[in-house]
Amino acid sequence: MAFTISFLSTPAVLLGLVAFIGLLAQKKKGTEVMTGTFKTIIGFMIFSSGGSIMTGALQNFNTMFQKGFHIVGVVASPEAATALAQSQFAFVTSCTLILGFVMNLVFARITPFKNIFFTTGHSLFFACVLSLILKAHKIADIPAIIIGGLILGFVSAALPQLCQPFMRKITGGDAQAIGHFNMVGYALSGYIGKIFKKHKDKTTEHINFPGWLSVFRDFLMGVAIVMLVLFYVSALKAGPAEVKKLAGSTHWLVFPLIQAFTFTAGMSILMTGVRMFLSEITSAFVAVSEKFIPNSRPALDVPTVFPYAPTAVIVGFISSYAAGLLGVLIMVLFKFPVVIIPAAHICFFSGGTAGVFGNSTGGWRGAVAGSFAVGLLLAFLPVLLYPVYGSLGIQGSTFPNIDYNVIGNLLNGILNIFHIGG
Repeated sequence: MAFTISFLSTPAVLLGLVAFIGLLAQKKKGTEVMTGTFKTIIGFMIFSSGGSIMTGALQNFNTMFQKGFHIVGVVASPEAATALAQSQFAFVTSCTLILGFVMNLVFARITPFKNIFFTTGHSLFFACVLSLILKAHKIADIPAIIIGGLILGFVSAALPQLCQPFMRKITGGDAQAIGHFNMVGYALSGYIGKIFKKHKDKTTEHINFPGWLSVFRDFLMGVAIVMLVLFYVSALKAGPAEVKKLAGSTHWLVFPLIQAFTFTAGMSILMTGVRMFLSEITSAFVAVSEKFIPNSRPALDVPTVFPYAPTAVIVGFISSYAAGLLGVLIMVLFKFPVVIIPAAHICFFSGGTAGVFGNSTGGWRGAVAGSFAVGLLLAFLPVLLYPVYGSLGIQGSTFPNIDYNVIGNLLNGILNIFHIGG
């Protein structure tokens, strides 16, 4: 059991296995099979390393921002909530994860939803959400695993389909799907972009920067400048004492500089990894799908779409984070029972991806509007389920992603209607 859980929770190994099977099915030479398999695993690990570097920098930003602007509330970050959930319901969540992956393959085989979900970290988060809701309604372990696994398997196959019309527009093909549980939000961003469809040719990638802003034509330079501004605003507002707690032996005014460039370096590493493993896995997956699940496609993590509109990623991040801060203001003014604080790393990956989707249908206007709507959903949807987690003693963090909350609220509502565990 421990081996299986570890295996399914390691996407690099899982994708490497798919590449291995695909290359064998194509009857490639032994050296080609080994090269393709290893490149897939190495590329994904490079990609994951870049994401980890970026997340670490953004978590430091979160801390400085909250201290500097005196925002008190619940940070919408699934990692902490998952750790709390796993400590109480490890058996249920782990078994739900395994059954969910198996049922994803079954649903992809027998339904029109031909998507194989490979972002297993997100699958684990979703397994935790489903397990917590079902256990809050006092459902026994085995029924909870069966119900949760069936739901997880179905949404893993079905939800990427919502985004596929936009993925075809973004990537120019139908070979890959998005595998990140904000898919309701990404599809919504694409539809919001259509409001501005007459401006769709004025994309973020064709913004005509004036001469003094021409540096933004270089994506990494644009990222570095934006992050420098954000980190220094937060650091100066937080003050030397708070920044020193994070900076250690580094001078408190040098720390934001290092963090901004660390984030940018992480982005560069991530993009390199994406290019490396994506080319290998997509070609290998064709053979796998033809042999076992005809017409299926891999649903992969969101940075796989970043290279198609990198400026839209930055626009989406800023817009969604602004929406999250507006949400904080509204929650404080209207005395919400809990204030959800936007996590910068969630807004970057989720809001940035929403920006790419909105940009594909409505240009830069669609990118701004679509990612702003997603930012509002990331802020307000978790408020509804927070009391459910609180009833199990899980407080101080929550699951922000839109799909978790849409499906989770539907499940919770159905259980309440039928007074199950009430």
